[in-house]
Amino acid sequence: MRPTVLHSLKGCVFVLTIALMARWSFAESLYLYVAKDGNDAWSGRMAAPSEDRTDGPVATLGRARDVLRRLRQANEIPEGAIVEVGEGTYLVDEAFALTSDDSGTEEAPIVFRAAEGKQVRLLGGNVVTGWKRVEDASVLERLDPAARDQLMSADLKELGVSDFGSPAGGGIELFFDGQAMTVSRWPNEGFSRIAEVLGETERDTRGTKGCAEGIFGYDNDRPDRWVEERDAWVHGYWFWDWSEQRHKIKSIDTERHVIKVEPPYHGYGYRKGQWFYGFNLLSEIDQPGEWYVDREKGLLYFWAPSPIDESEAFVSVIPTLINMQDVSHVTLDGFILEGTRGTAVTMTGGTENRVAGCTIRNVGGWAVQVSGGTHHGVVGCDMFQMGGGGISMSGGDRTTLTPAGHFAENNHVHHYARVKRVYQPGITLQGVGNQASHNLIHNAPHMGMGFGGNDHLIELNEIHSVCYESNDAGAIYTGRNWTMRGTVIRNNFLHHITGFEGRGCVGVYLDDMFCGTEISGNLFYRVTRAAFIGGGRDCVVTNNLFVDCNPSLHIDARALGWAHDHSDEWVQEGHEKGTLSGIRYNEPPYSERYPELVSILEEEPAAPRGNQVFANVSFGGKWDEVNNDARKYVTIERNLVDHDPRFHTSERLSDGMSPRPVDFALEPDSPAWEIGFQELPLSEMGLYEDETRASWPVSHEVR
Repeated sequence: MRPTVLHSLKGCVFVLTIALMARWSFAESLYLYVAKDGNDAWSGRMAAPSEDRTDGPVATLGRARDVLRRLRQANEIPEGAIVEVGEGTYLVDEAFALTSDDSGTEEAPIVFRAAEGKQVRLLGGNVVTGWKRVEDASVLERLDPAARDQLMSADLKELGVSDFGSPAGGGIELFFDGQAMTVSRWPNEGFSRIAEVLGETERDTRGTKGCAEGIFGYDNDRPDRWVEERDAWVHGYWFWDWSEQRHKIKSIDTERHVIKVEPPYHGYGYRKGQWFYGFNLLSEIDQPGEWYVDREKGLLYFWAPSPIDESEAFVSVIPTLINMQDVSHVTLDGFILEGTRGTAVTMTGGTENRVAGCTIRNVGGWAVQVSGGTHHGVVGCDMFQMGGGGISMSGGDRTTLTPAGHFAENNHVHHYARVKRVYQPGITLQGVGNQASHNLIHNAPHMGMGFGGNDHLIELNEIHSVCYESNDAGAIYTGRNWTMRGTVIRNNFLHHITGFEGRGCVGVYLDDMFCGTEISGNLFYRVTRAAFIGGGRDCVVTNNLFVDCNPSLHIDARALGWAHDHSDEWVQEGHEKGTLSGIRYNEPPYSERYPELVSILEEEPAAPRGNQVFANVSFGGKWDEVNNDARKYVTIERNLVDHDPRFHTSERLSDGMSPRPVDFALEPDSPAWEIGFQELPLSEMGLYEDETRASWPVSHEVR
């Protein structure tokens, strides 16, 4: 068995064991119970109320936590504790906070878990009731005729909601029948285009021209309807295809068809032909699912996609549901978490915590953010409809190269970055020594995964249908640091990644001189610029299978040309301070872990030296987009290019492309074996099933 496969299988067994422990009933563990019919005056030691209703479960997680604190102080939980929460929806009006006082130990962990096979939901929002049909003529006359008989309203202030936040992000959102609804916008799908830019200050970035001020022309009469709007906004990719921003509209000149936005202006400026849409517009409620909040009056307007009295509607209220600060050996197991304006679960410091088998959906920020600490894990969770990203893990010490050991495994992360559209990946690893494996990530406007730092492992993940609203973006992305090295990206399956309007993006994107990364054993299918080295050094691309990629390989020498400013600054820092990006690169532990760094300033530091490309298979599409200035520095050898690798089974496509492999396995007589190509662990890529995952709540698919 190949070492990489053995390593991954051992990881699966380890994580599965950890997850199963959260559901085992430890005979000596203390049990506490939380239930909808509980009472915080009771002991929590009984799963149901007593007949005389003098004792039974508590009503809230907060009370269960406080009971555990008291029992711990009395040394009454030496074997750990399990807090089991009964079926139902629990409205959470402030974050469930755990601190070091709530920690378990390795021998006596603390588990907060949903009752077996039950849906236990923690909701950080308010259910909206008291809907009334809108009869105000001043409102109705602003709408399209089709919407006038459909519009309903509710008084949020009467429901206790008076802080609505900003349309710029992080504010109130509406969810109906388990789905995120759309704040009123035009166009309903896609974008409008900037017809011309009218600012006075010219911007010219390497020949790409625009202006600095947010003043631009539009070529459609629709924005003329927005003049009377109280709080109109636009959201656009104003200059680059990978950088967006929300702006409040300052004024609309309907005669000249000109929109001015409120400063601060977009940092890169504005460019003709870029795309935007208008939103937060009462007059643009013109289809089911759209909503708008009049922030002055506190009124929520909504065109429900189905009978409003037959489904639940709620608005997000609190910033976060669960906040774990310096807590250790605590597991959250099997909950449905939703309805926050920010991140559902935040974890800072501590060690050996787990978020296992949870469904996290309908939140305005991230699903889980881990910062600092060691050996925290997010395992077997379903995450979707986040306003931001999925799982963020940061930890370890870059000065000493001490790993954190955080891991994200067997999670399904999809349909995310609803609000903030770029640089909100499904999973991101930062710091030193963290791991993401066996995850399925898909349907996002920008990145699938991101990383920064040293010595991470990204393996056996499946990523598809990302970067669909952006270009010059990566399904797996990092960039711009000579000292961030040692990450291995292996045995992943990336497919159907082509960028906005099919103009192209990147599979694994090592941007702006990122170095020392291994890209090995991956399967790329229909990915543009599948393996991309943007001027970096000491990277290895080996044993990858590229099918219908355009191109399979990109390497350039940007630091010798347009990107030299960055490398010039690093070289100057190295000579003057003996550091690169603040790291003493030529001293231990860096000089020992990455010996090629020691002499980097003496060996054409701006050149893409040391890159190796060997034993890859490229079939269909285009193999090579290696810049002429880079080619002389790169070792490219023993690759099978444009020869039929003999897939085990294949079918002919009707679009004229090469035959599509059904399972991508190669025949025993494939010429790939002759170049040293090794068999890929195709069946292990992506999610795996186990008894634990099958027992966890199943998420609702996005409709």
